[in-house]
This record gives sequence, structure tokens and C-alpha cells, in this order.
Amino acid sequence: MSSKERPTLGGTRIKTRKRNIAAPLDPSTFADAVGQIYIEHAGDLELIARDIDASDLDFSRYGDTFFEVVLTGGRNQPGTTKPEEGERQPYSVLNCEARRQNILPYVLYIQKIIRRRPFLIKSLENVLRRQLQSLELYEREDRTRLAIFTALTFSQKLSGLPPETIFSALLKDSLVAKGTVLGFITDVFKEYLVENSFDDLIALLKRAKIEDNLLEFFPMQKRTSEAFAEHFSKEGLGMLVEYNKKKVFDVKLKETKDALTDQIAENADMVEVIESVKQRCKESGLPDVDVVRTVWTALMDAVQWSGKNQQQNINLALRQVKTWGKLLGAFSTTAKLEMELMYTIQTYCYEDAKLMKLFPEIIHALYDQDVLAEDTVLTWFRKGSNPKGRQTYVKGLEPFVKWLEEAEEED
Repeated sequence: MSSKERPTLGGTRIKTRKRNIAAPLDPSTFADAVGQIYIEHAGDLELIARDIDASDLDFSRYGDTFFEVVLTGGRNQPGTTKPEEGERQPYSVLNCEARRQNILPYVLYIQKIIRRRPFLIKSLENVLRRQLQSLELYEREDRTRLAIFTALTFSQKLSGLPPETIFSALLKDSLVAKGTVLGFITDVFKEYLVENSFDDLIALLKRAKIEDNLLEFFPMQKRTSEAFAEHFSKEGLGMLVEYNKKKVFDVKLKETKDALTDQIAENADMVEVIESVKQRCKESGLPDVDVVRTVWTALMDAVQWSGKNQQQNINLALRQVKTWGKLLGAFSTTAKLEMELMYTIQTYCYEDAKLMKLFPEIIHALYDQDVLAEDTVLTWFRKGSNPKGRQTYVKGLEPFVKWLEEAEEED
């Protein structure tokens, strides 16, 4: 063997690993094939659905392309509404009249396709998100078509289409700043309410996780409760305005209660606590009746209840009432508010097992601190209107009321 020759293994075959050679993507050919089916049947969606169902087109690879053809008639260039190469079929969603009765058949047609191919719901989500993120590139009438289509997809409950990802696609700064998004979601809400209740709309907003964040769809300079009310009232969505007012009110009430609970738990100075609550109520515009209820709830929430020791819980509750009675008195300043306090305590004791039998003692303690007037207690006893546990509590309060009546006769 020559010194320059290299040794070899004679008769040995060197094996090579076989590779999966993926066919190159060809969305143009797919789009042309789908478009041809549309053209052959002149936009008859029943016949189109039948042929598509019988075809051997690769929807698993070209699902996004399919929905681009359905919505716009053909493929779009990325980030634009301009068509890619190839003819657009004229029977798309964006080519029909911008009316509910014209767009609904397309939604039902998609529903039929997705029932046979459930995996396509993700492609519909992808394409719809891209369309919504390009709203500024469309004319007003095309945006209306997309709003009607979006509302109908949720109204017809297309299985698996997540409202959270669809609505979040609209939170694009440039779209929001120009007011494009606000106009769009307004059209969606109005269209959705054509055949759904207001409660259904709220349920949709909750699933989309935007129920508490609707102001994010307003341009920055208009993110106020006043602008919200003005816009949706003008658009005939007064129920949404009232709902939002209540949501804002509930948030303010909860913030007040939480802050007060913390102050009580920390045993803050009584005068400071009262002034703090008054300031919050003034800034938030909270009604006196709701303030009385909130103060009582905060008072009870601040108690460190014992797990199973019923007598200890009773002692804790009475100690809290006696310690913070002046706080309750600071906001129960009229006969009406005193009565509201009694009703609130009555309901609370009725609904909380550990305080069920404590109502008479609490009322007596508040009377001793001049929080409740004699007339208020007697009025509640004789003709109170809250039925929760009333019969039991009237019986429990009888000795105290009898003492009050005897003292009144002596006077």
C-alpha cells in the first residue's frame, strides 16, 4: 500500500438519513382554486360550500389564505389591503352590501365549513385579527362591513372564536388615537344588540375581558366618564352608559370600603378616619345611604374573627361596635339614615350565621352611644319593612323596646 493511500473499509455501505422534504408553500395556487369555485357558482354559497367540502384542497396548510379569499376576495400583501398577484373573486364579504341580511349568509357559510374542519377556527381568528389591525386602511363602508361581520360571528356563536383576542387586536395606538376603533366597536355593539339582549352584550364583554376597560378604546384626550356617556348616549346605547356608571360607582365604593377597613384594622385615630371617609365620599359623590352601608361592612370586615369559637365572635363583634360606634354615628345623621343602618345590620346578622342572634345587643349598644334614636328603634319595631329575620329579631328586641316604652311613659 502506498504511503499516500488512505485505508478504506471494503464492502461497507454508508447509509444516509432520509429527510422529510416539505413541499413549498403555494398559497397563490390555493387562492386561485378557491376563487375559481366561487366564480363557477356565481357566489352561491350553498353550492360553493358543497364543492369546497368535496375538494381535496389542503386547508390545514392554507387556512389563512382561505379566509382571506372569503373576506376580501383574494390574498392581501402583508400590512396592506392591496391584493397579491392573481384575480380576486367578486363574491367576498367586503364586496357585498354593508347590510346585515347580506353579510349573515357568509357567517353561516363559514360556520358550516368550520363544523367540518374545526381546526380552521384558528385561521379565521388570525385573518380577522389582521383585518382589524388594518382598519385605518379601509374606507368607512368597508369598516362597517367588518363590524357587522364581527358582531355576527359572536352573535351566531362560531365555536371556538375567542372574543378576547379579537377585541385586543383593536388596541393599536394609531387606530385608537384617530377614533377609528371607537367607531368600529360602536358599530359592533349596535349590530350585536339587533338580536341579542343587553345582558348578552355584557357577557360578551366579560369573555373578552374588556368590560372594565372600555375607555381604552377612546382616544387619550377623551378617556373620561363624561365623554363615554356623551358618545354612547348619542349612539343610542344609553343602557351601556348606565351600566358603566354603576361599574364606576361600585369601584369607588369598594375603594372607600377597602381603605376604611385598613384604617379600622390599624386602629387609626377616630377623627382622622371620619375626615378621611368624608373626603372620599365628597370626591366620589357617594350617596349617604351607600356610605352608611359601606361603613358598617368595613367595620365588620376589619374584625379578626375566630374560627369556631362562637362566643368569642360575639364578643369581638360587640367590642367593635362599642369601639367604633361614633364612626357609625358620624354618617347616620338623620332618621332615614339611622333606619338604613338598622336595616343594614338586620340583613348582615341574618346572612352571617355567627352574628344571627346578636342583632338586639348591637341595636342596644348603638342606642347607648346615641347612634340610634329611640324613635328609630320604635319605628323599626312597629313597622319595619325588611323581612329578613324580622320575626325573630322583633321577638329578641321586645325586652329592650318594652323598657323604652316604659321609660317614655314615665317621662
